Amino acid sequence: MERTLWKTWAQAGGGFVGAAVLGSILFAQAPAAKAPRGEPIKPLAPRGEPIQPAKAVEKSTNAVVAAEPTTKGGALELGFERLAGFNYVVPEYSGTTPPPSPDTNQIPAAIKGFDGRKVAIKGFMLPLKVKEGKVTEMLLMRDQSMCCFGAVPKINEFLTVKMVGDGTKAVMDQAVTLVGTLKVGEFSENGYLLGIYQMDGERAEGPGL
Repeated sequence: MERTLWKTWAQAGGGFVGAAVLGSILFAQAPAAKAPRGEPIKPLAPRGEPIQPAKAVEKSTNAVVAAEPTTKGGALELGFERLAGFNYVVPEYSGTTPPPSPDTNQIPAAIKGFDGRKVAIKGFMLPLKVKEGKVTEMLLMRDQSMCCFGAVPKINEFLTVKMVGDGTKAVMDQAVTLVGTLKVGEFSENGYLLGIYQMDGERAEGPGL
């Protein structure tokens, strides 16, 4: 039967096309050969201990997550990743009523513990008062864009600094380190909340100083 079908295709001019079709039919009808069964797959390494689930961490809006500060030259090296590592809600003020009093329980105890300590904090300088070519009062900002591009900082992203003595040279284009005594707590003027961090600055360190 197969030879007759092949001969019929050849006589009809099927040629290579007919041979290809017939070959595919015969191949499809042939039983598939079974692959030899191999050895079972062995594990590459012994099974270790199961990973233990991490302990649940209590959520807190005022949780401060940062490495413990180190001491250099008698001063604690604090960064804004710690000073600004919590949420502080400043009360809204419409201007038609007396300024509302802030919630003074928003600063974490760990941050309050730095009150009165000698610290070294790195940031960007925004001069407020200059006397005889030296900055006597300034804001120390977390981000350069806050002092150069008008971005509004959060209340825990800057320090109000008053220099002790003659002041320091103004450096506007790069970060500096201010060393002095830190004061932690809300401070206001005429009922308006101005900030939560102040410093009595002893000196400034960095390039150009």
